Amino acid sequence: MQGRVLKSTGSFYTVLTNDGNKFQCKVRGKLRLKTIKTTNPITVGDIVDFDPENDNTTGNITAVVPRKNYIIRKSTNLSREAHIIAANIDQAMLVVTVDFPETNLIFIDRYLATAEAYQIPAVLIFNKIDLFDGEFADKLNHYLSIYSPLYPCYKTSANTGEGIETIASVLKGKISLISGNSGVGKSSLINRIEPTLNLKTSDISHYHLKGKHTTTFSEMFPLSNGGFIIDTPGIKGFGLVDMDKREIFHFFPEIFKVSASCQYKNCTHEHEPGCAVKKAVENGLIDSSRYYSYLSILGDEENKYRI
Repeated sequence: MQGRVLKSTGSFYTVLTNDGNKFQCKVRGKLRLKTIKTTNPITVGDIVDFDPENDNTTGNITAVVPRKNYIIRKSTNLSREAHIIAANIDQAMLVVTVDFPETNLIFIDRYLATAEAYQIPAVLIFNKIDLFDGEFADKLNHYLSIYSPLYPCYKTSANTGEGIETIASVLKGKISLISGNSGVGKSSLINRIEPTLNLKTSDISHYHLKGKHTTTFSEMFPLSNGGFIIDTPGIKGFGLVDMDKREIFHFFPEIFKVSASCQYKNCTHEHEPGCAVKKAVENGLIDSSRYYSYLSILGDEENKYRI
């Protein structure tokens, strides 16, 4: 039989078949022992082949169907190189807050670069906008000025409901990954969009102004208006893997566009003369924070890892 992985706990996998039945599956030993360089041989969104047991509620996964795409980050587990967050998705949506807690610009850029690298459309959701006035409103507008020319950006409030209908329409009929730092309100947003899910939520720590983990495992949920949404645990950092340093500028759309005018075809946009990218940064045509993020990735030792 074949089905899609809705949830992965590392030991068991909830698999949904095309006829709507769910099976709790384990991985066959032969598959688990396969040489891999990721922490998880199977992830949420994978299409898998499995053999059902006689009780028709459990089974054994025998194979993973080749993935259409996936999104990956450097694992915190030093014994392996990377962790695949989700596979076979139509869009990657990053929930961002400019404060309470603050989402770092480099974190945003690393997430977007990874989505670009794996040809996954990316969307930014600026949440908790009901909290931002005065200097915070200026900060929100600054973030939007950087990203709205490059990616679809939406403003939402899980508290007031502002922007929720728009996000629901963006999700309709698609398999969407929802990611973000802990405390940005991912689960609250999902509950607003699909109230029957009633996902667990938690307030941020006001002492540290950081979020607390409320989602333990990645899990895919069907949406009543069609499609699926994947809720993920909060991500603190986003280390990049499997990238050729010579191609990293390809994953910054505005840098890639300007690079065609560089004096040298193999320009790294760091120190070469006649670099159109550096000139565009100086002239304010490319935001300096995006250029800084590009340089930080270029010098990141994690980029030497391959999978």
